[in-house]
Amino acid sequence: MNVLSPLTRRTLPILAAALIFSLAAPAMIAQSPSPTWAQDDTLRIAQEVQKRLGSLNNYSVFDWITFGFHGKTAVLKGYASRPALKSSAANVLKGIEGVESVDNQIEVLPLSANDDRIRAAVYNRIYRQPSLRKYNANQGSVAQAMGPGGRSVALMAGGITNDPPRGFHAIHIIVKNGNVTLYGAVNNQSDAAIAYMQANSTPGVFSVDNDLIVPGAPSKSE
Repeated sequence: MNVLSPLTRRTLPILAAALIFSLAAPAMIAQSPSPTWAQDDTLRIAQEVQKRLGSLNNYSVFDWITFGFHGKTAVLKGYASRPALKSSAANVLKGIEGVESVDNQIEVLPLSANDDRIRAAVYNRIYRQPSLRKYNANQGSVAQAMGPGGRSVALMAGGITNDPPRGFHAIHIIVKNGNVTLYGAVNNQSDAAIAYMQANSTPGVFSVDNDLIVPGAPSKSE
């Protein structure tokens, strides 16, 4: 399936990560003394969780959320560049029939002027690449993502996190204390390698972990 299919543009990053997390979860679920749902209910609930997380207005290219289940508890993991996203992700799952509780393990990333500078710089290096522009609805730089003429506040320390680029991004950029992790899905290994090289060549970046998914390619664990 083309990762840029219109039907999957908004939810693909969450779905791809959720599949990874779910594949790692069966042993944990099997060990749980709590009862689990029937297969049909599990599918229904997973689809509803995915839909609700995908609808979060404050979920951006600088965040990454995964989910899984432990008994009848929905488990959230990942990274949030703003504290509000962590609470929003848990709140949006309330009221799903069958979900008894939410275990919110999302890590809130530290506020850092340097990390914000790195976010903007890595974003520009990745999404300005001709071969990678197809993974970005804005087709270019941070300034383009901010609208006509751009908004300079977004390039200032503290600005890019509070006012991130809008629209679909297949490659998510997580920055913590100068260390970068790339999450999401791309069409081939070449694109994954280019994204890694662009991030790794950004001044001030200490390390880069490339967790981009390529359909059909073996996972890191494999």
